[in-house]
Amino acid sequence: MKEEIQYEITYSKIKNVYIQIKEGKIIIKAPKRISKKELEKIIENKSEWIKSSLEKSKQKQEKSEKYTKEQFKEIVEKQANELIKETGLVPNKIRIKDIKYAWGTCSANKNITINYKLIKYSEQAIKYVILHELCHLKYMNHSKEFWGLVERYMQNYKEIKREFKE
Repeated sequence: MKEEIQYEITYSKIKNVYIQIKEGKIIIKAPKRISKKELEKIIENKSEWIKSSLEKSKQKQEKSEKYTKEQFKEIVEKQANELIKETGLVPNKIRIKDIKYAWGTCSANKNITINYKLIKYSEQAIKYVILHELCHLKYMNHSKEFWGLVERYMQNYKEIKREFKE
């Protein structure tokens, strides 16, 4: 008996089918012109990838918190203060919030928000996100110059970023 894959589908004016795993759910974006049969065939062909991606997503969700809220707040403050001294990049304020779409943000008003979900990651990963957002104070993009600045203060940032993919 074949296992049926449950998914949410959105049709829009796009050319290709996009399959995304988000918080344990399968989200499919498809062109309006595609038939249900074609779509089912694509899903069938991608079933192994979908299953392994769902498993990875499930493991990420189950990852446990490494610190108490107070410890996490202290780590963020300590890392931020050290990085501000080291880089000379000073935000207006830094806050911790539950963000749905990113590990951290930097607004045009120079306010940095750090995602509370980082409580499940290493101090190095937390430090990387803080540095990443501080670098946005100088470059509000992901240009070569931006990544060069990140690398200047954290040579192994690419290695640390892998922790988010595990």
